[in-house]
Formats: sequence, C-alpha cells, structure tokens
Amino acid sequence: MSVKDEIRKLGEQARAAAHQLAVLTTAQKNQCLHAMADGILKDADIIKEANAQDLGAGRAAGLSAAMLDRLALNDKRIEAMAAGLRDVAALPDPVGRVLDSRTRPNGLSLRKVAVPIGVIAFIYESRPNVTADAAGLCLKAGNAVILRGGKEAIQSNRAIARSLLDSGTRAGLPANAVQLVQTTDREAVRELAQATGLVDVIIPRGGEALIRAVAENARVPVIKHYKGVCHVFVDCDADFDMAERIVINAKCQRPGVCNAMETLLVDEAVAKTFLPRIASALLARKVELRGDEATRKLVSAAKAATEADWSTEYGDLIINIRVVPGVDAGIVHINRYGSQHSDAIVTRNQATADRFLREVDSATVYHNASTRFTDGGEFGMGAEVGISTDKIGARGPMGLEELTTYKWIIEGTGQVRE
Repeated sequence: MSVKDEIRKLGEQARAAAHQLAVLTTAQKNQCLHAMADGILKDADIIKEANAQDLGAGRAAGLSAAMLDRLALNDKRIEAMAAGLRDVAALPDPVGRVLDSRTRPNGLSLRKVAVPIGVIAFIYESRPNVTADAAGLCLKAGNAVILRGGKEAIQSNRAIARSLLDSGTRAGLPANAVQLVQTTDREAVRELAQATGLVDVIIPRGGEALIRAVAENARVPVIKHYKGVCHVFVDCDADFDMAERIVINAKCQRPGVCNAMETLLVDEAVAKTFLPRIASALLARKVELRGDEATRKLVSAAKAATEADWSTEYGDLIINIRVVPGVDAGIVHINRYGSQHSDAIVTRNQATADRFLREVDSATVYHNASTRFTDGGEFGMGAEVGISTDKIGARGPMGLEELTTYKWIIEGTGQVRE
C-alpha cells in the first residue's frame, strides 16, 4: 500500500470512529480512559522493551543526552502516563458545555454549545509519552485521532498505541478511534496535512523544521506548536537568590523540552554582580554559555553569541546571555527574537512586572516563576497535546476545552424571517 493510500485509509477509519465517539456519554468515555490507564501499567514491560530498542538506535545515531532523556521511558514515566489518563477522566467533560445563550425578541432560543472537532491529526517528535496524552485528551473531547510520532520513538509509540487501543476497545472504545501511522516516511506528514474531507485539523508539535513542513504543505487547518525560544529577564530589582533558582530550573531541569529557557537577559544595572554568580552556577552544571560583548567582558568562559543564536531553540545545555539597559530593552528583545511561547521576569518591583506581563507578546508570561510551568498538568488542565503559539483559537497549553469547537442550536415555535 502506498503512503497516500495508507493515510486515506486511516482517515476514512477515523471519520467513522469520530461519529461514534461524538455520541458516547461521559461515563463511557471515562470507562475507556481508566481501562487504557490499566492497560499501560499491565503492558509496562512490553513498552520498556520497545523503548530500549529506540534508545539503542538513538545512541547509535548520536542523539544528544537531552534528546535521549526526552525519549526515555522508565517505570515512573509509564506510571505518569497512566496517571495522566486518569486525570483526564476526572476532568469535566468539555462536550455539551453551553458557552452562550440568548432569546431573541421574536422568541427564538439560541444556545452556543461545545462539540467535538472530529478527526485530529497529531504530529509529534521524540517524547513517546505524548502518545498517551494526545489519545486520552482527544478521546475525552470526543475526537478520533491519527498519531504520527517521530522515527526515533517508533517502537515505543507502536507499543503504547497498541496497548491503548486494545484495552480501550475492550471497554467500549470505537475501533480506530486511536490510530498510529506505522510508516516513518516523511511523505505521511504531507499526506495528512492535505487530507481535506478526512482530517479536520492537524496539530504539529516539534522542532522548527517540522512545523514549517506542515504549515507550508497544509490544506487542512493547522494549530502550530512552534519552537520554544523562552527567556528569563532578571531586573535590577530582582532578588538574586530567587533569580538564580529560577534561571537554573528554567535551563537545567529538563533542557530538551519546549518550555526550557534558551536566553537569559540581565539588566545592566546588576550585571556586574549577578552575571559572575549565575555563570558560575550554570558552568557547574555543564551549561555552555554564549553571550554578547558585555557578557563576555564579565564572564570569560562565555563564547560569542551570533545573531542566529538569539532565535535558536537548543533543546540542550546551551544558553544565550545578553545584558540589556532595563525592562524596555528586555521586552524589545523578547518580542523580536522569541517564539511567543513562555517568558519570565524576576523582580520585586510590581510596576515593572506589570509592564512586562502586559507588553511581552507570548502565550504565557511569568512574574517570579520558572518558564517550566508551561504545561497542561501544571495549569490544572490534565494532560496536554502541546503548547500552541498561535494567536487565533487555542493559545498556550492545549487541553480538553481547546480540543472542542462549537455549534449554535436554535429552537423556535414556527418563526420565519420576514
């Protein structure tokens, strides 16, 4: 079967499943989610064995330590996948919510009601736990999903998807409600992006090259989860102990994820004091430093940052550092070089913080907290399918509500328009 025929078959099967999913009750969907969580735990050894194959192939291919960390599954992460499915089951059903209601002078009763989108194609890279997150969220929101993970996680994704579908269908999940594209051929991404009439929306989550490839080829609507060029700005009124904790957490806790910081901006008024301190802490954690001229005068270990570095998502233990003349310059830098993902200010000055929060044009902005909190679970939304950097429709962490659309329901008593 050609890639085109395979994608068409998946789309037709998903369309049929979507009609069945749309009429499931909340109790039925939750029953499937709990069964899928049980299945993940039961199949943990099979999933770890498949993941070991991917890790071996990744090491042979020279994947970085950060990328291998994104790929790795252990008991804790598998348990977290199962817990995420149960968390989604515990959340309110987004389908059927009345978003607006009104009665017109002619007696017509109007309700704006949340409904499933239908068929979602989800394209992602590296992290196999996303397979369970996306499947669970799409199911609870009444959508069929076609999953296409990265080739580096193909064995893990196959094992997880098989477990989810087998356990889910035994609990009443419609056949083909969750499908994984089995080929790693890149042509499959293009075919999904052009599957008009079968796919209602495509959500790419990964590196810049993937997002551009989908957006440039798409004939179906796209919700982009663009790169995470995230910033922390340390203001002249910052508490240095707090600033150090936030910077280290934002850069070093998991450098391979999209909400990790890539650029540190420091107010020139405190650069001489703060930069040597934070540079020492970063170097102790084996972070490569790249800085502007002012930074390199204060930190001899810093390499020269290029113009391209300021807009690069490293996904690794590399950080850009720039000294800026105050919050105005910090905001300008972020709005120019950032990806409108997650950006933070550390300051004790509330007026300065308010200005930063108001003027930085990103999906999530923080005052005195790490960018690492940009996550559906941390926001109390359960799991997520990613962080949307679009401005129309979903923005920020995409949870259940963001995976629905709406329709207007109008009830009358025989009214006609004059």
